[in-house]
Amino acid sequence: MISVVIPVYGCEACLDELSIRLKSTLEELGGDYEIIMVNDCSPDDAWTKIKALSESDKKIKGIDLSRNFGQHHAITAGLDHSSGDWVVVMDCDLQDRPENIRDLYEKVNEGYEVVFGKRIERKDGFLKRLSSKMFYKVYDYLTDQSSDHTIANFSICSKNVVNSFRKMREQNRLFPLFIKWMGFKTATVTVNHSSRKNGKSSYNLMKLITLATDVIISQSNKPLRLSIQLGFLISLGSFIYGLFLFIRYFFLSVPVQGWTSVMVSLYFIGGLIFFNFGILGLYLGKVFNETKGRPLYLIQDKTDGFDIENDRR
Repeated sequence: MISVVIPVYGCEACLDELSIRLKSTLEELGGDYEIIMVNDCSPDDAWTKIKALSESDKKIKGIDLSRNFGQHHAITAGLDHSSGDWVVVMDCDLQDRPENIRDLYEKVNEGYEVVFGKRIERKDGFLKRLSSKMFYKVYDYLTDQSSDHTIANFSICSKNVVNSFRKMREQNRLFPLFIKWMGFKTATVTVNHSSRKNGKSSYNLMKLITLATDVIISQSNKPLRLSIQLGFLISLGSFIYGLFLFIRYFFLSVPVQGWTSVMVSLYFIGGLIFFNFGILGLYLGKVFNETKGRPLYLIQDKTDGFDIENDRR
């Protein structure tokens, strides 16, 4: 049994071709399968299309979230409702090729729990590729890890991995980083990455910055340690400069002048203080959000065919 989980946003025009290519690939592999499309409040008429596909083929199932919770929350909803022995996660825009599922499945049968698709030649725009590289460099520095910017969501996981993932209910989520943190036996296979056929990515620069901030803060406290080190260095520099002025005034009779330098220093120190307070506030805000205990997603509608026992809402 193979489950395919697909978060859907802004790609209604891709769903017909996606379902045809998926069914062709999964039928070649043999065994049973299900395709779970999670509508993350797509701005187009994606939910109507998903329901139509489900009515024509009961192996296609749909989940309609009540609002836009974000791609990785939509993935979580799909994983919570999956029942496969193996679960594939992929995007809906056909940049992840359904035919590459065969490569993932062949590799995972060599004894791995997780296999990710490694995109050697990405077909994304320059800004998205650059922002991805920058994010992983900053993330690796602040979390003391080593990540690969060519790896995204496209992967296959065992039921054991999916069950472990279901236990992680943090609000700030990034699917591949969670899977990596678990530490199960993981491999990669090189896959082809296609150009986007319809629509455009929902991740603009501000959303990427927000996602990077949320993920880094949820995974590491290094920014707090860096702010402490920065404050210590500034205090040390101020002490040395004050000692220098003291020696000049009392031993060399050189008067201390310059209100401009004093004001600049005050504004500089004040800005750093507010910056450090902001970092601390972000951490407190994330703790506040976690203590609310709100659900990761809310479901507005579902198609038929889901196992009640696997409903983890």
